[in-house]
Amino acid sequence: LSRFPSMQQDSSCDSLASWLETPLGHYLQQTEQSCIDQEVVDVFGFHSVQLGLPHIEFLRANRIPYRYRVDPGPGGELRSSFEALPLLSQSVDLVVMPHVLEFSANPHEVLREVTRVLMPDGHLIITGFNPFSLWGLRQLLRPRQAPYPWCGDFITLPRLKDWMKLMGIELAAGRMRCVLHGIKRVHGMRLIMPKWRRSGVKSKALAVVPREAGQASAVERKHNTQNGGEA
Repeated sequence: LSRFPSMQQDSSCDSLASWLETPLGHYLQQTEQSCIDQEVVDVFGFHSVQLGLPHIEFLRANRIPYRYRVDPGPGGELRSSFEALPLLSQSVDLVVMPHVLEFSANPHEVLREVTRVLMPDGHLIITGFNPFSLWGLRQLLRPRQAPYPWCGDFITLPRLKDWMKLMGIELAAGRMRCVLHGIKRVHGMRLIMPKWRRSGVKSKALAVVPREAGQASAVERKHNTQNGGEA
């Protein structure tokens, strides 16, 4: 535990945001911010979304032009629950979720909703506390009614990977302290282009128009008249 700031400096907090202002919380935020910066810097597209902690710009290293922070409370560009995002399906290229799942009453539904709004091949960055890490050990040593962040439901890495696989999220990368990078895969989807058959179009355009037997064209009647034949 010596690698962390003093555990005694961690005071009781009523929200994750306020805990991140403590020395221990600030240390975690800076560490995770550095990892997220590396994961999002080369993700491109038009729209990116950060869920939660709107006072922190976790998308700072990303170059996508339209970036939105969503939170149930004030402070973000969009105010909404995470289970029902006011976004079109398959409209977002990148979603970052800093410690959303372990403090959600319905983490599986949140992940399902995020999958809905992600574009095919869209990117998802998830941060969370690993219950098998020193952070998880700290949670076990706390009383049941512990303050933030120890009151959260820390999700094991295998469980989270199973959820992602079920939603069609392929794991692209993972870092220590449980920062996961996934990509939405839509199997069997391919772009269908029209099959232009140039030779068929040309022959159809030059095809002779059929006419009833005994019906002469105007050109044929004129030719016969000029030559003294029957019209």
